[in-house]
Amino acid sequence: MGRVRDGLFRPWTAVLLAGVTAVAGFGLYWFQPWKLWQDETVREALPGTATTAPAATTAPAATTAPAATTAPAATTAPAAPTAPGAAPSGSASAAPPAGPVTLASGELISHEHATTGTVSLVRLADGSRVVRLEGLDTSNGPDLRVWLTDAPVKEGRAGWHVFDDGRHVDLGALKGNKGDQNYTLPEDVDLSAWTSVSIWCDRFDVSFGAAELAPTI
Repeated sequence: MGRVRDGLFRPWTAVLLAGVTAVAGFGLYWFQPWKLWQDETVREALPGTATTAPAATTAPAATTAPAATTAPAATTAPAAPTAPGAAPSGSASAAPPAGPVTLASGELISHEHATTGTVSLVRLADGSRVVRLEGLDTSNGPDLRVWLTDAPVKEGRAGWHVFDDGRHVDLGALKGNKGDQNYTLPEDVDLSAWTSVSIWCDRFDVSFGAAELAPTI
């Protein structure tokens, strides 16, 4: 009789173990808890910011040859008249392009996870614009995005879930939970319509941290 009972329970045990394994696997995929102990650091320079090259080594001066007899100076021909609207001879044809300009900025505050750093909206010399994160320090997690939004930035739990209540522009996956990073803004984005940036966990619809943007010019 005992053998019969053992034979009946074995299939159910296998099914139960398979179900537990499937649930555990889904939970690990969904929550990805190991990311809480994995930091990803990204160090990006602001586009258009040139790195200063090391100074060239100065070559020894050549021995000065004896001065030649000075020939009589040639008669200088009169300069040709400058055409209307033309730049004077020898002057630069155009002014150098302006460097990056910060249009708005703000400090990140903590929401669901402790978050610090600064956020800036920067117009580059070529006219393109980026959202720049500097000194970012937050937790890692699944499906983290950088959102430009029209939502207010609120402290505490009241501010965790507001950023998907209105409109937002998804600037892409967070490149790393630490460091300095750039996120290109689409050309058609009207900056006057957006007031904040959130490090948004799209899987659980919660903000890890956010910054309110204040105009700087």
